[in-house]
Amino acid sequence: MGVKRYEKNAMVRRARRVRARVKASGRPRLSVFRSSRHIYAQIIDDAAGRTLAAASSLEADVKAGGNKEGAAEVGRLIGERAKKAGITEVAFDRGRYPYHGRVRALADGAREAGLKF
Repeated sequence: MGVKRYEKNAMVRRARRVRARVKASGRPRLSVFRSSRHIYAQIIDDAAGRTLAAASSLEADVKAGGNKEGAAEVGRLIGERAKKAGITEVAFDRGRYPYHGRVRALADGAREAGLKF
C-alpha cells in the first residue's frame, strides 16, 4: 500500500527545494521531522556537517507526546538548547511538510524561547 512513485518524487522534490533555499541563507538550519506519533527537531551547521542541538517528543521533558502541545514543547526545548550553544538566529527547514499544525506549533515554540527566523 505504500506511497505511489510520483507522490514520493514530489515529496522529495519539495524537500530539496525548501532545503536549497534554507542552505543559501548561511545560517544554521532548524530541521523538522514529523512522524505519525512524534516530532523531532535539530539545529544543523551545514558548513561543518554536524548537529549543534536536538530535541524530540520522545524525551522525558515533553509530556504531551507528538501532538501540537508536544510540538510546542519541543520547540521551546530546542530554543533553550540553541541559546546554551550560543545560537540566536536559524533558518527554518520545514522539509516536505506544510507550515501548518504541528510544524507551525514547533516554530512558534522555538520563537517563544528566543530563536529568530
